[in-house]
Amino acid sequence: MAGANFSAGREHTIDSCLLAAEFQGKARKPVAARSFKVTAGLTCLQFVFAAYATFLLYFMIPSAMDLPRSAWSSKLTKKFFPEQQLGGGTEDLKKSLCVYEEISFAQKVSNDTNLVRIKTQLYEEIVAFQNSTRGCETLSELMILPSSSSRTRPKVTVILNHFKRRTLCSQLDSLLRQTLPFHSLWVLAFGSPNESHLRSTVEAYNDSRIHFMTSTYDFKYFGRFQLALQAEGANFVYILDDDMIPGKKVLEIFSYIAGTVRYHNSLLGSIGRILPFRQKDFSFPSYRKPGSKEAGLYIPDPAYRIIVDRILQVDFLSSSWFLPANLVKALFLESPLTFSTGEDLHLSYQLQKYLGVHSYVVPIDPDDRDTWGDSEHRLAYVSETTVIHKDIVQLRDRQWWSALTRGYVTQWAAMFPQQCDVFFYAHSLGEILDLAPLILRFRSIPGKKAYVVVSGGPYCPCEEAALMLGWSSNSCHDRRFKMFDLDISFVSSGNSNTQVFHEVLAAMKGLIRIHSPAIIISVADLVPDVRDAIALAAFQANTTVLQLPRRAIEHALWIADVKTSALQQWNTMRISISIITQNRPRSLKRLLGALASAYYVGDEIHLTFSIDSAVDAETLKIVHSFEWPHGEVTIRRRIIQGGLIRAVSESWYPASDDDFGLLLEDDIEVSPFYFMWLKYAVLVYHYSTAEVAELNSISLYTPRVVEVVKERPRWNATDFFKAIYPNTPYLHQLPCSWGALFFPRHWREFYHYMGTRYTADAKQNPVQIPRSRTNGWQASWKKFLIDMMYLRGYVTLYPNFPNQTSFSTNHMEPGAHINSSDNVVEHKRSDFEVPLMTDDFWKLLPLQRLPSASKLPVINLFNQVASLKGLKAAGASLRQDVLPCNITETVVVDFVTGEPDKCVAF
Repeated sequence: MAGANFSAGREHTIDSCLLAAEFQGKARKPVAARSFKVTAGLTCLQFVFAAYATFLLYFMIPSAMDLPRSAWSSKLTKKFFPEQQLGGGTEDLKKSLCVYEEISFAQKVSNDTNLVRIKTQLYEEIVAFQNSTRGCETLSELMILPSSSSRTRPKVTVILNHFKRRTLCSQLDSLLRQTLPFHSLWVLAFGSPNESHLRSTVEAYNDSRIHFMTSTYDFKYFGRFQLALQAEGANFVYILDDDMIPGKKVLEIFSYIAGTVRYHNSLLGSIGRILPFRQKDFSFPSYRKPGSKEAGLYIPDPAYRIIVDRILQVDFLSSSWFLPANLVKALFLESPLTFSTGEDLHLSYQLQKYLGVHSYVVPIDPDDRDTWGDSEHRLAYVSETTVIHKDIVQLRDRQWWSALTRGYVTQWAAMFPQQCDVFFYAHSLGEILDLAPLILRFRSIPGKKAYVVVSGGPYCPCEEAALMLGWSSNSCHDRRFKMFDLDISFVSSGNSNTQVFHEVLAAMKGLIRIHSPAIIISVADLVPDVRDAIALAAFQANTTVLQLPRRAIEHALWIADVKTSALQQWNTMRISISIITQNRPRSLKRLLGALASAYYVGDEIHLTFSIDSAVDAETLKIVHSFEWPHGEVTIRRRIIQGGLIRAVSESWYPASDDDFGLLLEDDIEVSPFYFMWLKYAVLVYHYSTAEVAELNSISLYTPRVVEVVKERPRWNATDFFKAIYPNTPYLHQLPCSWGALFFPRHWREFYHYMGTRYTADAKQNPVQIPRSRTNGWQASWKKFLIDMMYLRGYVTLYPNFPNQTSFSTNHMEPGAHINSSDNVVEHKRSDFEVPLMTDDFWKLLPLQRLPSASKLPVINLFNQVASLKGLKAAGASLRQDVLPCNITETVVVDFVTGEPDKCVAF
C-alpha cells in the first residue's frame, strides 16, 4: 500500500506541474524544449567519454596487460582504436623510430674437425661429471618439478642496457610477447651517443611499465646491477645485454625453474663459460687460447655444434642474468678488480664465494625457438665486442686467476680435486719473515706440496712477500699454484674486523675445498678475527691447524719431515707434565725456570704438582707463585706421607689414549728443546703408519752407565752405534726415571701390574730377572716397570747425541735414593750428570730427521744388541708373568683397564 500511495503521489505531482506550465502560456514552452535537448546532449557526450576512458585505461594500465582478452573486447579495440596495440604506442611512430641490425651472414660454424672434437669431448666430460654428481635435468624434466611460480605469478623486473647497437625494438617486441608478462622494464642509456633516439623509441611504445633511464656518465657494465638493487617489489631481476633477444617463453621458463627448491637460489642464464683447466706443465692457459682444450668452453657454442640440452653449472654467465632480486647485492660484497670489464665473472664469483649460489645455463628445446634465451646468436658478431681486445683479454685472465686464488671453485677444481700437504697463512710481512724458514724447508722436500696464502692488500702485499721468500714477484701472478693473494683490501665499505673475518673465511673455505690441505700453519699470535676465520674454515673441512709461536718456528723445521698423516694428529695428542716435589725448593725453582724458558709449539700443556706431606713452606710458595701460560695448573698435596713410589706412580693417569704423561722429579733440569724432541718422536713413532707397538715411553735422558748390573760399567751410545750412525736414537728395554714421557695404554697396563705385584719385601717378588741387580731393589716404582717391560718385550726410545748430550739431566741431589742411609751404592756425579741440548737437535740426526721405526736399533736390558721379537722371547722364557703363557706367547691386556686379557703368540 505504501508503494502504491507513493506512486500515486508522484504521478500527481508531475501532472500538477504540467497543468501549471500550460496555464502559464504558450510563450514559455519553447524554452523548456531547448533545455531538455541540451541536457540530453550533455548526457550522451558524458557516456561517450566514459566509454573511451574505460577502453583506454583497460589497455594501458600494467594490471590490465595480465588479464585475458575476450573476443568482443579485441574486436571493439580494433574497430574503434585501430592504431592502439598491445604494447602501447602507435605502429606508425614505432616504425619510423625502430631500426634493426642487418644480419647478412649465416651462423658461423667451424670446419676444424679436430677442434670440434676437442670442444665436444670436453663438453661431454663436464656433462657426464655433473650428471653423476648432482644430476642435470632436461628442460621438460625441469618444468615438471614443483615450483612456487606455478602457484603465485612472480614479478620480474627486466633491465636492458643500450649504447650503440640497434636492437632495442627487437628486444622490446620480444619481451612484450612473453607468456609471462614482466612487472616492469628499464631501458638504460649510460653515456650513449644515441640517447635521444633511444628515449624517443621508448616513448613510442607508450607503456607505463617501460621506463627510460639515462646518464651522461657511462657506468658501463656494473651500472645496470647498481640500479637493479632498487628493483623494489620484484621477485626476480632479468638483466640482458643489447644483443640478447629472448624467445617468448623464456621469462616463464626462468621464473618456473627459479621457483623450484633445487634452483631457488641460483643464477640462471642462456650463455656461460667454463674457465681454463690446468695443463700438463701445471700452468693454466688464457681463457681465449686458440685451439686448446684446456682453455675451457663457451656454452652453448653454435660454432662447434654445442647445444645445451641439460641444465649445466658453469663458472660464470654472460650476456643475460636471471636471479632473485635480493641476491644482486652480492656483486658488491667485494670491490671488483676493475670496472672496465668482468661484471659477469665477478657476479658468479661473489655469489658462490659468499652465498654458495651457483650459476647455470638453462637448457633449451632445439625445436622450439620460443625457449631460446638467445634466439639470434648472430647478433654477437655484428659489432666488435670488447672481450677480443688483447688488453681486455689479459685483464680478464688476471681477473679469473685472481678469483681462483681467492677461493673460487671452478669446474676444473670440482672435477679434479687437489691434495696438498700444507697451507702457510701470513697476515703480515712480519709473519712471512718468521715463517720463511719453515716454508722453504717444506718446499725443499721432494713430494711435499706447500702453498703460501697471504692476506694481500695493505696487510701483506703479495709481491713483497714473494721477494722476502727469495721468489720472483711474478709468483703472485703466474698461473701456477704457489702463492694465493687474498687481497682483502678489496672488501667493500672499509676494512673492519668483521669484514676481514668474512673475507678470510670465505676465501679460505674455497681454497681448502680446492686444494684439501692436510694442515694449515700460521703464527700463534694472529689477529683474533683472522685466527677465528681460519679456525672455522679448517674446522668445517676437518683440516688441522698448527699455530706456532714465532720464537719457536726457526727451531721447528723438523715439522717438514713428519709424515702428513701424522701431522694431522698434531692437536689430537696432549702432553701433561707432572712434577714430583717435596722439600727441595732450589731444585724445583731451577726446574720451573727451565720449563718456562723452553721452546713450545702451540700445544695446550697441563701442569700438575704432586707434593708429599712433608713439604716445606718455601716449596709451597714457589708452587703458588708459578705462572704457566700453556695450560691449566693443578696442585695435589698428600696428607699422609706416601714416599717416592706412590708420589711418582700416582702423579698421573691418562685421561684418554692421546694423553701422554711427562714425569719429572724436582732435581731434574730440562733442555730448551725437550718438548720439541717429545712432540717430534710421538708424531713419528706413535701416530705414523709405522707405529712401534712395543714403545712404552720416550726418554729425555741418555744414560752413561749400565745400571742394572752390579759393576755399572760406563757405556757410550754414540760409540756403540757408530757402525749404523753415531747419533741414531735407539730402543732400550730399560725405562728412564730422570725425565721420560709415558704412553697412556702402557701406563694403565703398568698401573694394574704394579698393583698386582707390589710387595714391600723385594725377595717376595715372583719376578727374578737373571743377572739383574734390580731384583734386590725395594720401594722402587721403576723396578716394577722394568719387570713388566722385560716380561712383555717393551722398550723406551732414547736420544743419542755426542757426549750423551740430552734433553734432561739429573743433578744428583740428596733425596729418596741418592745419599739415602739405606743406599750403599756410590753415585758419581760424572756418571749421571750430562750436558743439556742447546742447539737444533734435528740437524744432528741421521739425514737430519728421525729414522723410520724399522731402522731403530734395539738393545736389551743389559745394553746388548737384540730385536723386538728377541726381547719378547727372553721375557716369555721366564714364565713369570701374571698369566701362565707358554714360551712362544706373551700377555696382552685390555688397554682401557690395563687388566691382562690373554696370551698371544709373538
